[in-house]
Amino acid sequence: MKRILWFRRDLRVEDNPLLSLGGEVLPIFIFDENILKELPKNDKRVSFIFWHVTKLKSDLQKIGLDLKIFYSKPEAVFDYLKGCDEVVACGDYESYAKERDLHLSHKLHFRYLNDTYIFKPNEVLKDDGTPYLVFTPFYKKARAILDKKNIDKVEIAHNVLVNEDYEGIAKIGSEITKLALDMQSIGFVAQELDIVNPHVKLENFKKNINNYKEMRDFLDEDVGSHLSVDLRFGTISTRAVLRDMLACQSVAEAFIRQLIFRDFYAYLLFHIPTLETKNYKYCFNGIEDNEKYERFCSATTGVPIVDAGVRELLQTGEMHNRVRMVAASFFTKDLLLPWQWGERFFASYLLDYDKASNVLSWQWSAGTGVDPQPYFRVFNPYLQSKKFDKEARYIKKWLPELLHVEPKYLHDEMYLLKNELKNYPKPMAEHKEASKRAVMLFKN
Repeated sequence: MKRILWFRRDLRVEDNPLLSLGGEVLPIFIFDENILKELPKNDKRVSFIFWHVTKLKSDLQKIGLDLKIFYSKPEAVFDYLKGCDEVVACGDYESYAKERDLHLSHKLHFRYLNDTYIFKPNEVLKDDGTPYLVFTPFYKKARAILDKKNIDKVEIAHNVLVNEDYEGIAKIGSEITKLALDMQSIGFVAQELDIVNPHVKLENFKKNINNYKEMRDFLDEDVGSHLSVDLRFGTISTRAVLRDMLACQSVAEAFIRQLIFRDFYAYLLFHIPTLETKNYKYCFNGIEDNEKYERFCSATTGVPIVDAGVRELLQTGEMHNRVRMVAASFFTKDLLLPWQWGERFFASYLLDYDKASNVLSWQWSAGTGVDPQPYFRVFNPYLQSKKFDKEARYIKKWLPELLHVEPKYLHDEMYLLKNELKNYPKPMAEHKEASKRAVMLFKN
């Protein structure tokens, strides 16, 4: 049997179930034209993926295998590979991925392995077989299952490599073309990234794990794991992270809870796919306003904590989780913009972009999701920055034009409204009035 091993969101050799099956194998990766055509040519995620795909190829070669890399539409690739018997891939539950895989399963026997998340989509259900819609009971059930779940390291079986041409990148169109193994071949410009081995990140995180629960929301304390992008693209196994966290016992429970929360959002999107674009609760869906949207996206709202977060996102592809919540609340409540617009903006820049996490987080902030914050709860961005960035170190790092301003004034809305700051705009909305209007509209 010739088995295709399709690497997707599992860009690693170590602890990868794809390599545990054994037999005659053809490992592949597809730079999907359907996805890439929507992205700007300087997209940082493509650089991150390309770097890890070439590393994966090198790591496979070290164990006697290789990686055939394609730049094509998946259906064309599998028409080309029709001489194989089956394809094995780790589950991907986004709507495009599910439709794509269903279509391809008509061409070739398709087998899913569970690796992307901790649990399979139907593994954590209520006693009546329906999905949980509230996180706390989901967490309790999932945590009990996790205590008995096998998360041991997956060992590599004896695999024999299919005889193929593994050089360069194969472009399949009306004919097969071999491209050079570089980003220019797929139409992108390589971006400079600071790529750190995820196992090094994990070891560093374990040194701070005692402080994670209490300090993770503070913007001038770096106690986060920085593993979100690695979990997104599978450059480290979720099982490996869990094994280390469980070994830390109760001090790591807050982080384990976050990993289960990641599963919960993917689980909700799997069971209720309409969440991807539509409110679960309430008819009100914001008010379209392109001028407000452009000011938010250009970090010129005049609200320091929000602009600092957007500036960080634009420059690095990252944004602190607390700031994501503050910015999303400001976007959907103070500015009354549709959450789908904010989700689309984050999707364009987040290095760790995961559709389920991003969509459900925006619906949570807007108050429209399955298990959201109440619509009448609105983050005050000034109180948030005062509490979590008291000395304004985070704000000034990303908004150096405010270096000369005393921190207390950057948390004071009235001061910012009444005074002119050099090279910085006044707030575009008055929080108290804006939040009152938002609550009224949702209530009605």
